[in-house]
Amino acid sequence: MSKQEALCRAEKMSATEDRKEKERSAEEEDIEEVMREAASSTTTRPKPGLKQPIIINIPEPVEDFLRNFLRRAGLSRTLNSFEAESYSSAHQHLPEALTTETPDVFFMPDALTHRYLLQSKLDTVNRQRDLLRQQVLEAAESLVRMQRERDFHRLQYQRVAEEKNSLIKRFKQLKEHLQSYQPVLSELDHKYQAALRKKQLISLEKERVQTLTEKRLNQEPAQGKKERGNTTDKSSAKSTTRHSKDSEFPLCSRPVNPQLDQATPETEKDIRSFSLSWSFRAHKLPVSCIDLHPQKLILASTSDDLSWRLWALPTSGEKVGQMVFSGVGHSDWLSGCSFHPDGSKLATTSGDTTVRLWDFSRSRCVLMLSGHTQPTWRCSFHSCGHFLASCSADRTAKLWDLNSQRCHLTLHHHTASVNSVCFLPYSNLLLTCSADKTLALWDARLAICTITFGGHQHPCNHATYSPVADAVASCDSSGAVKLWDMRKPATPTAAVDAGPLGANQVVFSPSGKTLAVASSDSLVRLVEVDSCAMSSLSGHSNGVQSMTFDHKGKTVMSAGSDGLICIWS
Repeated sequence: MSKQEALCRAEKMSATEDRKEKERSAEEEDIEEVMREAASSTTTRPKPGLKQPIIINIPEPVEDFLRNFLRRAGLSRTLNSFEAESYSSAHQHLPEALTTETPDVFFMPDALTHRYLLQSKLDTVNRQRDLLRQQVLEAAESLVRMQRERDFHRLQYQRVAEEKNSLIKRFKQLKEHLQSYQPVLSELDHKYQAALRKKQLISLEKERVQTLTEKRLNQEPAQGKKERGNTTDKSSAKSTTRHSKDSEFPLCSRPVNPQLDQATPETEKDIRSFSLSWSFRAHKLPVSCIDLHPQKLILASTSDDLSWRLWALPTSGEKVGQMVFSGVGHSDWLSGCSFHPDGSKLATTSGDTTVRLWDFSRSRCVLMLSGHTQPTWRCSFHSCGHFLASCSADRTAKLWDLNSQRCHLTLHHHTASVNSVCFLPYSNLLLTCSADKTLALWDARLAICTITFGGHQHPCNHATYSPVADAVASCDSSGAVKLWDMRKPATPTAAVDAGPLGANQVVFSPSGKTLAVASSDSLVRLVEVDSCAMSSLSGHSNGVQSMTFDHKGKTVMSAGSDGLICIWS
């Protein structure tokens, strides 16, 4: 080949390459223009009258032809530039085109669009996978921790179960051991009762001998004086060995109460004629007990506010309750009160386990009796005024000698808390009731339980006596009120249902014809003893805790947990 031919061929090849380059640039310009039109068409919204969808047509065959041509020609840099330039605008507008919410718009996706969508889904799946992996790891840690706690609690449960089984086994052993002592205890109880009976017989024989001695002394004055002096010396020596200030119980049976003439059947009111006359606030906290002065219209009240108060009740139609005295000294709530027979003193019981004696003339506490181990509930004076009985939650009742200021007797019979105690008027008989569902009548001189009343199905809250007959009334925590004849204690003579809530106190009228019941349902109930007819009085806003009659039985006074004292007449 000559030089001239070679130059001609080189010129032709260069011209061909120039032409191809121009064609390629023209095609690239056409492709860019088509891509710009496609991108701009995706952002344009259809006009409001057009219903046909807008279809974006991407000429994929032309792009594939150019790509294949450049690949066959080996023009890799040109191919890379073409792909970068031709698809850069498509990549910029692709997220906007994919997330558009224009209705009736459809796309003709190409391979890169599919790739982008798949890559987005893959990224989402990877994120979800990482999140699930983290949650699984956390759940695994929580599971391990819960398994450790389960094992710990299982060990603790096994330990507690073993301790429980050992305690049950120990309890059974102690129960069997206690049952082995029952015969011995029964035998000792029989011996104790026999000794008490023997003591009673000796006491009666002693009284008979003293009576015979007094008769002989009256028949022989001179010789009697000497014998009386010797007897006095011996008795004084004996009392000195016992206690110099110990009191003796008076030898009284049951004479007629001198106050009974104040309440005759003619003055007894009908239970349906009582109505609320007036009321006043006695304490800010609940009132636990009230008691009437033996001679005057003075009412004593005790409360949970650690104080007791005396209220003067008007004799005329004035509706005023005036406080005349108050006292504070107990360290816990007050539960009961009782006037001395002469009205000059007041005894109070409290949750601090003590019994206190207050003297109105000295305006202070003159005696504090300590001996109970649990809260004391009620107290009652003997008619002679030298003895005071108290009951407590420690299952005992105590008899205190006020002259020697010490415990004279401790009465053990009840198996649960002794909730009330009262002396029968002008006698040495003492009545107690207990949460063991029984009542007991005691001979206070000999400390012997002479009668036991058993008929309640629930714990007894209070028991009282009739001032004119051998009748006893009691109430329990279910509202059951029972009447008893002391001569026939086996079964109650009558029963009244004052429930469904508990009855806190029962009290007879001076004539013994009417029975008042203080109920926890805020009602005061009056019961006719003969017919057991019942009438209810409403005036308290909370449970009624205590009540009493006046000296003539024409007025009823009640106190409750609302801190009020109501007067019914």
